[in-house]
Formats: sequence, C-alpha cells, structure tokens
Amino acid sequence: MSLPDGITDLGPGKLASLVTYLEMFSPPEPAAVPLQPDVTLKRHDAPCVEWYRRLYRLVGEDYLWFSRLVMADDLLAAHLASDTVEVWSVQKDGADLGLLELEWMPSGDCELSFFGLSSGLIGGGVGRWLMAQAIERAFSRGIKRFFVHTCSLDSPQALGFYMRAGFVPYGRAVEIADDPRCLGLLPKSCAPQIPFLKP
Repeated sequence: MSLPDGITDLGPGKLASLVTYLEMFSPPEPAAVPLQPDVTLKRHDAPCVEWYRRLYRLVGEDYLWFSRLVMADDLLAAHLASDTVEVWSVQKDGADLGLLELEWMPSGDCELSFFGLSSGLIGGGVGRWLMAQAIERAFSRGIKRFFVHTCSLDSPQALGFYMRAGFVPYGRAVEIADDPRCLGLLPKSCAPQIPFLKP
C-alpha cells in the first residue's frame, strides 16, 4: 500500500521518519583512516541485555533509537547470543562509548544493524576508523552484500557518511511509530531537535 501524495496528519504520540536503505557488494578501495591510539574495539559475546541497552541508549538516545528498547528481554537476549550476530563496543579509557552490531543472514547478506558513537567520540575520525572495522568484519565471511538503513531522525551527517564509506542508496520508506518518549522509554527532554508533542 502506498501513501497518498501530500501531507498526512499523524495521530497523537506518533513520529514519522524517512528511511533510506543503502548497500555495497564489495569492499571499497582502502582509504586513509586516522589512527586512533586511544581507542579500542572490543567484542562482547552474548552480552547481557542490561549492558547492551545502556550502551544503546548512550549512543542512540539523542536520535530516539527505540527498537531495542521495545524488544522483549528474552528475544533480545536470544538475538545477542546468536552466532550470526556480533556486538562490539568502542572503548576509550576503559569506558564503552560506541556500538557496532553486525548480523549475517542466511541469504549471504550482512546487515550493519547499529553503528554509533557517543557525543564525546564524534569528530577526529573515530567514525571512519570504526566503519573500516565494520566493513572488514562484514566481508570476512565472504558475504554477497553489506547493507544498512538510516532515517531522518538520525544524525544529519549519517546518510552522507554512509555514502562516503561506499554504500549506495537503493530504496526509501516512511516509518511511523510511537514516540518512545510518550511510552516512557526515553526522557521527554532527549532529542530536543525533534520537539516532544504531548499526546
């Protein structure tokens, strides 16, 4: 079903975002990536739900990330324990400050499920460094396609960043969902660039 042309009013407590899907079929030519001597990447096998959600919030709260917050604990735990999923944290001074999550599909595809840094790590090339790690890990299993999606609620730099990394847009969609601030999953004060409207 396609949406009608023109403006469509949203119901109380709802958010809408424009989603862009991107993909790459082979690793891009290696580019110069700034060294990050103070930053490390650590893999977490079957991390606990509490630790994962804490990092997920740290990275995504400013953009109203919500999908892992509404996921049932048992389902999220099973997902994180799957041998088709890898969860990595970007660490600095012993603190987990960035998230990389990859998922390999039976089709031969790999999804860049989550990719983000806390505000203190943005700038200075950490994102480019992390993307180089993500691409290397994804294609290490001989995949057919590496794909990701971003949306208009994400960082304004996200879409351009993915394209510069070698991803090519191939589709769009509109996502309508409950505002996680209305559900009590995130504070009403977060993401001030997306005004909170009382339902």
